[in-house]
Amino acid sequence: MIVLDCYYSLSSPWAYLGGPQLQDIVRRHHVKLVLKPYDFQAVASQTGGIPLKSRPEPRRSYHALELARWREHLGMPLNLAPAHYPKGAASDPDWNKYPGWMVIAAQLQGHDAQPLSHALLRALWAEERDTAEASVRIAVADENGYDGAALQALEQAAETLATYRVNSAQAVEHGVFGAPTYVLNGERFWGQDRLAFLDRALDRLRAG
Repeated sequence: MIVLDCYYSLSSPWAYLGGPQLQDIVRRHHVKLVLKPYDFQAVASQTGGIPLKSRPEPRRSYHALELARWREHLGMPLNLAPAHYPKGAASDPDWNKYPGWMVIAAQLQGHDAQPLSHALLRALWAEERDTAEASVRIAVADENGYDGAALQALEQAAETLATYRVNSAQAVEHGVFGAPTYVLNGERFWGQDRLAFLDRALDRLRAG
């Protein structure tokens, strides 16, 4: 089976916008999707990524413009300034890691975690819900057919955190500098706007 890795953060609006297209690609090509939430802040400093808050104002304003364009193009709800993003690292440096850990826990339990991942991203970017709060994550998981309390209890289990560290180390090895980045047979596709190229690469791979 063809394996497709997705390196991303559960606070990425681009991962949210690309979710339905990614799911369609996975379904049509019958590939195994492995979601790999990683520590964007730690990896970016090693691979050349620039966190949004560190970018000059012209780049920050253009980021908002592009989000608005893609929101309209895809017909997906998205708040350009969601109530719970970003959060100050001083209040909780792990605020955007918790939902990623929940997704990892779901995969480790053998679940298809893509619906959960997209629901958590939608909660943050379209529903004004604070996914840094355990009760919110539990509710989102329950609403989508998972055992939220069980997954939340596994968020900081040794295996979950070890997987998160491995994902981050692999992101560095692959030269991942942005989220989402899809990796197919070692080839990187950065950003949800590159999903068409990923789709074509899978066409070629299956034809060969």
